[in-house]
Amino acid sequence: MAITDIKAYSHLTAADIETLGQELDTIRRTVEQSLGERDAAYIRRTIRAQRTLEAAGRAVLFAGRNKWAWVAGTAMLSVAKIIENMELGHNISHGQWDWMNDPEIHSTSWEWDMTGTSGQWKRAHNFSHHTYTNIVGMDNDVGFGILRMTRDEEWKPINLAQPVANLILAALFEWGIALHDLKIEKLQAGVPRSDLLSEPNRQFLRKAGRQVAKDFVVFPLLSGPGWKATLKANATANLIRNLWAYAVIFCGHFPDGAEKFTQEQFADETRAEWYLRQMLGSANFQAGPAMAFMSGNLCYQIEHHLFPDIPSNRYPEIAEQVRQLCDKYDLPYTTGSLGKQYALAFRTIHKLALPDRFLRRTADDAPETSSERKFSLLPRPLPAGTEEPLFGVDPLTGRRQGLRSALVDAKAALREKARQEKAALREAKLALQEKARAEKQILRRRGLRGRATVRVRLRQQRKRPT
Repeated sequence: MAITDIKAYSHLTAADIETLGQELDTIRRTVEQSLGERDAAYIRRTIRAQRTLEAAGRAVLFAGRNKWAWVAGTAMLSVAKIIENMELGHNISHGQWDWMNDPEIHSTSWEWDMTGTSGQWKRAHNFSHHTYTNIVGMDNDVGFGILRMTRDEEWKPINLAQPVANLILAALFEWGIALHDLKIEKLQAGVPRSDLLSEPNRQFLRKAGRQVAKDFVVFPLLSGPGWKATLKANATANLIRNLWAYAVIFCGHFPDGAEKFTQEQFADETRAEWYLRQMLGSANFQAGPAMAFMSGNLCYQIEHHLFPDIPSNRYPEIAEQVRQLCDKYDLPYTTGSLGKQYALAFRTIHKLALPDRFLRRTADDAPETSSERKFSLLPRPLPAGTEEPLFGVDPLTGRRQGLRSALVDAKAALREKARQEKAALREAKLALQEKARAEKQILRRRGLRGRATVRVRLRQQRKRPT
């Protein structure tokens, strides 16, 4: 099952974790105290660029009547929607720019260009997901209620449809998120399913109606005879934005190394352990400045989960300090290329669509789901009831030997176990082959003796007088 004891899994003592938490608090305070005009200029510049790009894209679509004008207008509109969704809507709704006290760029007033309402998303995402990150049974973003992304969730026949459901979710990601947030909103408010005219339903329908009307009625009508091209451009831009947002979110939450946790771990969790859970439950992907900007800087998902309300333009500098802490405490810093991270998530989606009896690993040592029990394969397991780290400090180098080293040793132990099992199977196969050869030789000898006896009897019969 998922991680039940984050101290045992991380190979850190309670004192280590508290010190780590204090160092992360120091990073937060330092960044908050340094926020100023440079950051304000960044977000205002981003808003101007996004709005200019969207206006230019729509102008090209209205004025142009050839294929290249359609491609250019659709490309600009797609990029504008991505920027509004990732770097503006998502981050502003997290309260990253509330410190400016600008009513236009405030989490309480910004409404993003998505089907769902910002209010419902904030209550479902900012509170539920960022408080209970990757806690099975508490964080509804683990699979978004559609996909089975951990073996801690019981397999159901409907999971066989995961590969198809995943494609639908990717193409209609804004609708999937909106309906997911609406469901959580109604659960939190205690609204029964039968109440179709509830306030959450009305809020959702009003916002979804405006979005559909804007993209598929108003702007196509404004374009006159070219309304079909505009309609197609808006649908294409929404699709591109949905696919990109889906890829970014899945790369940050579901590759190997983004661990899951049990409710037992959360029961007595300290602030420092919350920090550690964010570090172990998130994953980054490698990106240059342009891709980082287009992802809303969510290529730094670890840093975002540590400091969700810190302006995203500060994540690159925070990432350097977080890496240093990971090196200091021998913790993994889960990252990889965009393609690799999504390939790992894609594999998990298809693998966990199958019943557990078809899977080789368990919920304790699977690459996409693990727990502290996986380290029982190591020669020095953590003694029950102790707070000492599993490996302590290397007497030669003076470096702490924590989770990063433990994972390397666990992988080596698994390889050694697999090698031994393979050798045992080979020896068993050789023994069976040897036994078969011996039995064949016995049968051959018996056959030779039998034929000799028959020849003797024939000779004796020939010698008898008739």
